[in-house]
Amino acid sequence: QGYDFVHLCREHGVRVQVGGSDQWGNITAGTDLVRRLLGGGEGGGGPEPPSCYGLTFPLLVDSEGRKFGKSVGGAIWLSASKLSPYKFYQHLFNVPDADVIKFLKMLTFVPLPEIAALEAAMSAPGYAPNTAQRRLAEEVTRFVHGEEGLAQALKATEALRPGAATALDAATLEAVAGDAPSVTLGRGQVAGVTVAELLVTCGLQPSKGAARKLIKGGGVYVNNAKVGEELALVQEDNLIDGRLLLLAAGKKNKMLVRVA
Repeated sequence: QGYDFVHLCREHGVRVQVGGSDQWGNITAGTDLVRRLLGGGEGGGGPEPPSCYGLTFPLLVDSEGRKFGKSVGGAIWLSASKLSPYKFYQHLFNVPDADVIKFLKMLTFVPLPEIAALEAAMSAPGYAPNTAQRRLAEEVTRFVHGEEGLAQALKATEALRPGAATALDAATLEAVAGDAPSVTLGRGQVAGVTVAELLVTCGLQPSKGAARKLIKGGGVYVNNAKVGEELALVQEDNLIDGRLLLLAAGKKNKMLVRVA
């Protein structure tokens, strides 16, 4: 990396290298090499080496001192093609209480008095868990992905909430695909079969009898709509975009069914 600085300086006129504080040694190694290789040498008499500089910023670390980055399995891509707005939102929403206030200060433009009020509320009676995390996730997702990306993230988050009644579309289901188990089945295994049979095929219930019992108890949902009949069939119009269906056994056990 030090020689990279020399090459960039010599070939492209680069004079400043910017990095995290953990890169200070690499950056100063580069400025030293620039002086040695591009200057007048030990005896002098040659041209003065270019003036090169290094600039570092504090690393964004959690309460245990671990940095965010791909080297520790925590890469947070800003591009929606690398990481969906939903998953971006979820990562920030899952920040622990010990880190959320610091991240609000470092990553958002929320006024400091508002952040202080949130911090005080976290230790007060009646505080709704994750209120601060929700504000962090919304602010940063909006900043990175815009209002449309935030709306997509919120809709997908609501879709996977236990007992959610969110109307689903293909984009929402694709957004949550990595966070819910999925199975790919032939059309004949889905359309026209009973919901009870599909529950067994997907592994959400051990038998049709158990599946029908769960349906009778009001615990089965197709695309977040409660199934009311024990012998209810999966209809073609249940397939979102003709190829996707969200099946739930209880509020938490969900399966994304893809039709091949």
